[in-house]
Amino acid sequence: MTRFTTTVLTRLCAAGIAALIAGSVGAQEVTLRMHQFLPANANVPEHILDVWADKVEADSDGRIRILRFPSMQLGGTPPQLYDQAVDGVADLVWTVAGYTPGRFPQSEVFELPFMMTTPEATSRAFYTLAQWHMMDSDFKDVRVLALWVHGPGQIHTNRPVTDVADLDGMKLRAPSRTTTMLFSQLGATSIGMPVPAVPEALSKGVIDGAALPWEVTESLRVPELVTYHTEFGDASLYTLAFIFAMNPASYDALPDDLQAVIDANSGLEFSAFAARTQASYDAPARQIAVDRGNTIITLNDTQIAAWKTASEGTIDLWTAEMDAKGFDGAALVAEARALIAENDTSPE
Repeated sequence: MTRFTTTVLTRLCAAGIAALIAGSVGAQEVTLRMHQFLPANANVPEHILDVWADKVEADSDGRIRILRFPSMQLGGTPPQLYDQAVDGVADLVWTVAGYTPGRFPQSEVFELPFMMTTPEATSRAFYTLAQWHMMDSDFKDVRVLALWVHGPGQIHTNRPVTDVADLDGMKLRAPSRTTTMLFSQLGATSIGMPVPAVPEALSKGVIDGAALPWEVTESLRVPELVTYHTEFGDASLYTLAFIFAMNPASYDALPDDLQAVIDANSGLEFSAFAARTQASYDAPARQIAVDRGNTIITLNDTQIAAWKTASEGTIDLWTAEMDAKGFDGAALVAEARALIAENDTSPE
């Protein structure tokens, strides 16, 4: 074999090895762990998170595999989920902002009483305002994939609640810092707890009721544990902010084309989809309470107006707290309301 032939073969082999290496890098396969607090068959995991994960896997041609861990199977408690995304215990988490009170101060604006109009409009506003003000502050330690809110929050209790005065002395599960403020100001004893703890707390009398959207009451068996449900017509007493986030290092480790897959399936439109989808399960869950013969109390406009007036103190208190933290509380409220109105396409 001539020196020329040897050189050519050497170069061809080197080129082949380089091509194999390049092909291997290009076909990099990644496994991501997704962690959340609800059972796998609950509405959000089954109809939102799994839909996202399945789409990402398909769009990546199977190069991304997402392992789904429901019900805190990776350990810890629901309030620790966000830090699990920060620290890399999980690559992806879905959690409730209110599980760590005060950690996401600006996002609380969407949880204020009677702020929400529709879940989709409010979620679009939430994600947009977060892009403007929160990604480098409230959410600086993670890569946000989506932000959304649930459908109208209702009050589910073991005795009727119609007027604000009916809350006096009631022990009520509050899902967020803002609802804790609200119920405390309205005379209830606010008790904070993650939603999986609600059934046991109701059954043991630790709480007299819980603030929840209809959607989650089915999986928690709430209609079996209480008799009364108070609705606020077309208004929303409260809603809750959700965070779907990724560990930044896990995202950065992906090749560009797989990052593009994550990005294409996340953001504003997925936030809107999540809100629409979660709220779509309110009606079927409500029907369960109706079928059981529970009492549904639907407040009229005059009654709702009284609740709105009583809740103004909570908004004022929150605004003052934001000012003390260096945020312009009034401006946040005004921006949130304007964005919600801009995105609200519901008929007048």
